[in-house]
Amino acid sequence: MQFDSMPQPDGFLIESSFVRHRNVLLTRADFGELYVEYYLHLADHQIHHCPEQDQLFKRALAAFALHCASRPRNELTAWTLNFQDPLLNLFLVADNETGAVAGRIFTEHVKESDDNLFFSEVVRNRSPLRRSTVAFQGGDPLAAVEHYYAQSEQRPARLFQTGPESFVMVSAHPDYDTAWYENLNDQTIQRLDQEEIVAPLEKRLMRWHCGCNQPRILQVLAPTMRQDPEALFGGEESLRVDCPRCGARHKITRETLEAHVARKT
Repeated sequence: MQFDSMPQPDGFLIESSFVRHRNVLLTRADFGELYVEYYLHLADHQIHHCPEQDQLFKRALAAFALHCASRPRNELTAWTLNFQDPLLNLFLVADNETGAVAGRIFTEHVKESDDNLFFSEVVRNRSPLRRSTVAFQGGDPLAAVEHYYAQSEQRPARLFQTGPESFVMVSAHPDYDTAWYENLNDQTIQRLDQEEIVAPLEKRLMRWHCGCNQPRILQVLAPTMRQDPEALFGGEESLRVDCPRCGARHKITRETLEAHVARKT
């Protein structure tokens, strides 16, 4: 899950606050700027999704970014949300240290199953990779994340869409006000700043960034090129490699890859 290059110090802000006397963390943002970066990425690489797929990904991206902003800064996180109807995977990855977030939609070679599945991978510093898998029902990424929290994080989280591109996550801390929390709805979330004591904690900068590039792709392809170049090119002079993290499309010519292998020999 490592990101190979640092993003520039720009992006959009995710705000975290603590609701006093309720013992919950409030994480919220307007994702308009991130969505613009996402659409520019799709346009740059001529990637097209149907509206249904696009909306699923945007909701999942918002929930994922809110989750990451509420977590420690020394975490790398990757989620895969496997939906059976429509049959697709939503992949998301983030580096909390740099604020980089990326992802893509997989519609080919998606495993069919009886249930939707939520896969999470987390690395903190040099600790071992922590994996978890949770089955969930329904077709809403926000509900899927709430179910993941209840089953895997061992604490509840609620997610709300407060505007066309604005989302809020309310995650419970020890001794939270259970009755108040369970009665939260769209109306109480909108009035939260007026009716509760909301203490700002921090603001985190995040942006769309993967870090995939031609040198990295060449490095990955080099071992196969040394062993069986025809398995890569099949008689063609170039091939297309799609980044598994963000879907970016890279054209690699045989001449370029041969030169890279020669330099490394």
